[in-house]
Amino acid sequence: MSKKTIAFSVLAGFVILSALGVSYIVYGGAARLPLSSGFGPNPELATPDQSLIPVVDVRSGIGWAAGEKPVAAEGMAVVAFAQGLDHPRWLYVLPNGDVLVAESNGPPQPEDAKGIKGWVFKQLQAKAGAAVPSANRITLLRDADGDGIAEMRTVFIAGLNSPFGMALVGDVFYVANTDAIVRFPYTEGQTEITAAPTKVIDLPAGPINHHWTKNLVANADGSKLYVSIGSNSNVAENGMAQEEGRAAIWEVDTQTGSHRIFASGLRNPVGMAWEPESSALWTSVNERDELGSDLVPDYMTSVRDGAFYGWPYSYYGNHVDARVTPQNPELVARAIAPDYALGAHTASLGLASSLGNSLPVRFENGMFVGQHGSWNRKPLSGYKVIFVPFTAGVPSGEPLDVLTGFINQDGNVMGRPVGVTINKHGALLVADDVGNIIWCVMATK
Repeated sequence: MSKKTIAFSVLAGFVILSALGVSYIVYGGAARLPLSSGFGPNPELATPDQSLIPVVDVRSGIGWAAGEKPVAAEGMAVVAFAQGLDHPRWLYVLPNGDVLVAESNGPPQPEDAKGIKGWVFKQLQAKAGAAVPSANRITLLRDADGDGIAEMRTVFIAGLNSPFGMALVGDVFYVANTDAIVRFPYTEGQTEITAAPTKVIDLPAGPINHHWTKNLVANADGSKLYVSIGSNSNVAENGMAQEEGRAAIWEVDTQTGSHRIFASGLRNPVGMAWEPESSALWTSVNERDELGSDLVPDYMTSVRDGAFYGWPYSYYGNHVDARVTPQNPELVARAIAPDYALGAHTASLGLASSLGNSLPVRFENGMFVGQHGSWNRKPLSGYKVIFVPFTAGVPSGEPLDVLTGFINQDGNVMGRPVGVTINKHGALLVADDVGNIIWCVMATK
């Protein structure tokens, strides 16, 4: 039996099992290293384990039953800030305390993941709860009394195009759609925007648009927007021509709309946050798949102007990815290793500075990370919110669990944390796009 026949047989088996309603599907070799070895400033990097069919561990996304909720760490409690949302992905807090949530999913991507393998993985993505149509809106939530439960909900902006990142600069509200940054006029306290959008700049999109999310943050004086743009593939299998302007963070001038590549070689940068002591920009990055359960750790890193972080040619500095052709030794030679690893395949998407939080003192200085959870690792990784302590502007210790319990005893996924942010009362808000809930984590009295 040929390798292609074996691959087709295994993939067809995935489809049959999925159609039969099997709660989870597992294939491939288990991790040989403990998950903890993939955390910290110097993660242990295993030998690549490339197989014809990659490691697959996909669990059904079933949502939360009445009365169920994740588990907050000691000294904290968790309540549902808002429920019944439609795939809530990203969060933004306005100066008056109103919370905005992008209810969003990927747009049509007719050229992404083609062939039998691609089709199967789309079915598995649907099984995990990640293939629902995009609501294409931003919803406003207001918790005036600070009890951790929003008592008001309105549609803030409708008719967007797979929106994700949001930023307010003065009286201008920016939204990163999947294909462009647009802006709207905003007045404090406003609960709905009906004005037509004004385009600021186009963003890479198109019929592949593999990593569709586009996040953004503004600098301190509002003169620049920083836009995170993921790659158009796992590891450049579609060719580098399809990666133009991608796997990068752009710097966009808010006055002129002109832009430049601020940093590159970042496979899928998603969360971005300013570190308050150093004023450095940090990002959380999803690294490449299909090198086995132990590779490659996702990471968070400070973002240096003009730096190259390796993708697709290498990872963690000069560790060459042999799958990429042609190679580029010159770029590999100047690739920068990231600052702090966040575990292999944890899908670390959310990133928020702890500044202004009212949680226990151990969470006073550092970054919160929303880990959406793995599909390419056995056993599973992620599916939690963690905290990385910082000292003098850099990570300084082991990660701490903040919110866990997203997987039940049967191995099914009840929720998946994505965006994280601190609200005006100092609580941590967590967007759960499978549970369709925003969780509020508060200190207990």
